[in-house]
Amino acid sequence: MEPNLKLSDKSSDLLQDPSVFRKIVGKLLYLTHTRPDITYAVHKLSQFMSAPRVDHLKAAQRVLRYLKNDPAQGLFYSASSSVSLSAFCDADWASCPDSRRSTTGYCVFLGDSLVSWRAKKQPTLSRSSSEAEYLSMADSTCELIWLASLLRDLHCPLTGPATLFCDNQSALHIASNPVYHERTKHIEFDYHVVRERLQSGFLKTMHVKSAHQLADIFTKAVQPAVFHHLTLKMGLHHLFIPS
Repeated sequence: MEPNLKLSDKSSDLLQDPSVFRKIVGKLLYLTHTRPDITYAVHKLSQFMSAPRVDHLKAAQRVLRYLKNDPAQGLFYSASSSVSLSAFCDADWASCPDSRRSTTGYCVFLGDSLVSWRAKKQPTLSRSSSEAEYLSMADSTCELIWLASLLRDLHCPLTGPATLFCDNQSALHIASNPVYHERTKHIEFDYHVVRERLQSGFLKTMHVKSAHQLADIFTKAVQPAVFHHLTLKMGLHHLFIPS
């Protein structure tokens, strides 16, 4: 979903009946389980549930118009997908104008099939874009660990180490560097799960160019052409038209 959602809780009047907005967003939140393309837009809208304003309702209605334009859009799952995990993670540093917290976005693939995705505001402030990206890598790693555990319970062991793609070279160096140096002393130990999993062989990290970063649409509004290109790469198709 590519709307430029520059929402503010101070730019317009409060809704007289906020329940209308809350019902729309509640249903959209449920829909994000099958429509990753609206995840970022719904993530933004859900931050104004307590005191929605007219602009917020208009933005929610725009999402509804987008969905109505192509109701048959959905994910395609290949019958011959390999049992391997890969993930793309990204962060939009200090993107919240009020709290200055960053936004984490990731998407996880089982073979060529998208199985998990998320857009979430980070719980703490990041002092640099590298730190924000590293925290995003930690969240993605935890999701990969959980999915690997689930696959083992289903007697579907992975065929190799999970792959984590990130477009920030500094964050990749922090993850691979075993020395706990001055630049990372302020980062909580919990987030070094990335480094631990690299050392154990469960995970391998790789750099991806920003132009091919699929997680971009979970952290920020992008241009329509880029949006449609990335959703196609993620496996979103019109289900009434053969792929």
